[in-house]
Amino acid sequence: MIRHLRTDRWCLPLVALGAMNAVAAQEAVTVVAGNRQEAARPSVVEVRGAAYDPRRDDTAARIVVTQEEIVKYGDTTISDVLRRQPGITVNGAPGRGGEIRMRGLGSGYTQILLNGERAPAGFSIDSLAPGVIERIEILRAASAELSNEAIAGTINIILKRSASKAHREFKPAIGSGDGYLMPGFNLLLSDRTVSRSYSIAINGVYNKIRRSDPAVEYGADASGAPLLERRTSNRYDSIFRGLFIVPRVTWTLAGGDSLSLQSLINLTRFAQDSRLRTTTSLGAAPPYPDSDDAIRDQGDMARTELNWIHKLERGAKLDTKLSATVFNNGSELDQGGFATDAAPALRRRVDLDARERGLAWTGKYTYPATTAHAISAGWDANGNRRTEDRVQRDSSVLGTDVIAEASQAEVARLALYAQDEWTISPHYALYMGARWEGIRIHSEAHASEAVTSTSRIWSPVLQMLYKIPDTKSNQLRLALTRTYKAPAVNNLTPRRLVSLNNSPTEPDRIGNPTLQPELALGIDASYQHYWDEKSMLSVSVSTREIENYTRTALSFANGRWVGQPINDGDARTHSIELETRFPLHTFWKSGPALDLRASVSRNWSRVATVPGPDNRIDQQTPLSAVAGVDYRTGALGAGATYTFKNGGTVRIADNLAAYQSVRRDLDAYLTWRLGPGDQLRFGLSNILQQDQITERTYLSATQTRSRAVTASGTMLGRVTWEQTF
Repeated sequence: MIRHLRTDRWCLPLVALGAMNAVAAQEAVTVVAGNRQEAARPSVVEVRGAAYDPRRDDTAARIVVTQEEIVKYGDTTISDVLRRQPGITVNGAPGRGGEIRMRGLGSGYTQILLNGERAPAGFSIDSLAPGVIERIEILRAASAELSNEAIAGTINIILKRSASKAHREFKPAIGSGDGYLMPGFNLLLSDRTVSRSYSIAINGVYNKIRRSDPAVEYGADASGAPLLERRTSNRYDSIFRGLFIVPRVTWTLAGGDSLSLQSLINLTRFAQDSRLRTTTSLGAAPPYPDSDDAIRDQGDMARTELNWIHKLERGAKLDTKLSATVFNNGSELDQGGFATDAAPALRRRVDLDARERGLAWTGKYTYPATTAHAISAGWDANGNRRTEDRVQRDSSVLGTDVIAEASQAEVARLALYAQDEWTISPHYALYMGARWEGIRIHSEAHASEAVTSTSRIWSPVLQMLYKIPDTKSNQLRLALTRTYKAPAVNNLTPRRLVSLNNSPTEPDRIGNPTLQPELALGIDASYQHYWDEKSMLSVSVSTREIENYTRTALSFANGRWVGQPINDGDARTHSIELETRFPLHTFWKSGPALDLRASVSRNWSRVATVPGPDNRIDQQTPLSAVAGVDYRTGALGAGATYTFKNGGTVRIADNLAAYQSVRRDLDAYLTWRLGPGDQLRFGLSNILQQDQITERTYLSATQTRSRAVTASGTMLGRVTWEQTF
C-alpha cells in the first residue's frame, strides 16, 4: 500500500460531532477515535472450489481469529487470546491483562478497534469479556477504509452478530489458582424469521485476586560501590466484577436492503486494597516507606450502532452507519503514608470523575465496474468530548492542601477515502486507495493554557497479490504504507501527575503541548505456500521508517524528577516472521490426528538520537515464538500452546534504560463432549508458573539507580460447562 501521509500544521475546522453520554477512565485522556463499522476486507481475488480464506484470497490479507479459537482455552481476557497468535505479544503476565503489541511495539503503535471504531480513552479492552466477541481480525498492513493510525498494525474486535438460525447457549464457568477465584457465565440467545433476526450475548465475570509483586531498588556510584539498597514487600487484594451485554437486531427490508441495530453495554466495578512496606538497608529511606492504598473504580460504557445497507442499481451498494458512545468513569484513591523522620504522616485522597461523549457517522459507496473490478468511496466523521474533574487532598500535621483540577478535551476527525479493488488476471490482483484525514485536538486544563493540535494527513495505499503461474499454491504479497500515530490528549496537556516517593525510577509526569504526530513509511512483503485448506507456510518481512519519534525524557527540576514525552528525531524498525500450520497427516498419512502450528518473529529497531546499544523502540520485543498442537478423537479434544517472548535491556534515553525478563508460557485445554449440545472444557494457563521481572534504571556520570518489580507466576485452571439447547 503506498501511502504518502503528509502532516501539515493546518487543520480543518471539523465538526465536533459529539453529544451523547460518555466516557472516560483513569488518569489519562482520549485519543482520536474512528473508523468503519467492520473490518476492512479489501478484496476477494478469486473464488475457489475450496472454502474462502481471507488470509489466502483477499488482496489485502487479514488473519481471522474465529469464535472457536477465542473460547478454546477458556480465557478471561482478550490479551490472553491474542498472545497465542503469530507476531503478537503482550507485555503483562497471563491472567493479568496487558498491552497488546504487534511487531513488539507498544505505546499506541498498535491500533485496537471495536467494530471498526476506537474505544473511549481509559476503556480497557481487557475489561471486555471474550464471550461477547464474534471474531478478531488482525491486519498487518493498513487499508484506506480503516484509520491509518496503525504504525504496527490493526486489531479489530467484532462483537457478536445475529445468527442464521435459532440458537441457545449457556456456559457457566469457574477458574482458580493460588490467590485467584474466577467464576463467570456466558449466555447467547438468537433466532430469525423471514424478515428479522436477533441475538443477545450476556457475559458475567467475577475475579477475586490476591497477589504479591515485591520490588528491589538499588544504587551505585560511578565506581560501582553500593549507595542504596531497598526492598519493598506488598500485597494486593482486588475484586473485579463485570457485566457485558451485546444485543443485535437485523431487519431485511424491501429491495434487498437491511437495517441493523447493535449495542454494547459494559458495566465494570474494581476494588483493590494494598499494603506496601519498604525496608532500607543502605542509604536514605524514602519519605514514605510504608503506605496503605485503597482504589475504587467504576466504569460504565454504552455504545449503539445503527447500520443501513441500501442496494442500488447495477449491483451498487451504500453502506452507512451512525454510532453513539457514552462512557462514564469514577475512581477514588485513598493513600496513607506513615510518618518517618523524613516526613510527617500523609493522607492523600484523589477523586476522579471523567465523562466522554462520542458520535460517529461512516459510509461507503461501492460500485462493481466489472465482475473483477470494484470501486468504492467513503467517509468517516466522528467527534468525542471528554471532561474530567480531579480533586486531590493531602492532609498532614502541617495542614491540608487541596488541588482541584478540571479539564476537557475535544477530538474531531473527518476522513475521506477511495479505493479500487481490481483482479487484473487470475494471477494478479491490485488494491489501490487513498485516504485523507483531518484531525483537531483541543484541550483545556486548570491553570494551563488551552492547547490545540491540528493536522492533515494524506495517505495513498497500494497492496498487491501475485499468484505464481503454473503453481496452485504459491503466492507473493506486497504492501506499501504510510501510517501515523497521533499524540494522546493526556500527553499534550501540561498537567502534572505527582508520585508519592519521587525518584528517577518513579518520577512525576507532565504533558507536552508541542508534541507532533509520528509518521511512518512502511513496506511489507511475504511469500505464502498452501498445501491445502489447512496447511500453509508463510515468510514475511517488513520495515518502518518513523519520523518525529516520541520518547520520554527524564529531567530533574525544582527538587523533583519529571518524565515528559518529546519528539526526538527518527527511528527505524524491521521484522521477519516465519509461520506454518498443517495437519500431521500432510506428511505422515498413518500418523495421529494432530494439527500443528508454529511461528517465530524477529524484530529490530533503532532510535537515531539515542546513543549506545539496546536502544530499541518502546522496549520492543526482539524475539517471540509460538508452537501449538491440537488433537481430536471421538468425544475428546485436546491441545496445548507454548509461547516464548525474549526480554533484555532497552536504552529508552541517554539516561534511562528498561529491562524485561524472558517469558515462557505453556497453556493447555481438554474438551469432553458428553452428548448432543453438552460439553465440558478444561483449561490451564501459565503452567510453567514463571515470574516476570521488569526493571527501570537511571544512569548518569555519577551514579546508577534501578528499581526491579517481580510479578509472581501463578497457574490458573478453568472449567466451563457448555450447553446448547
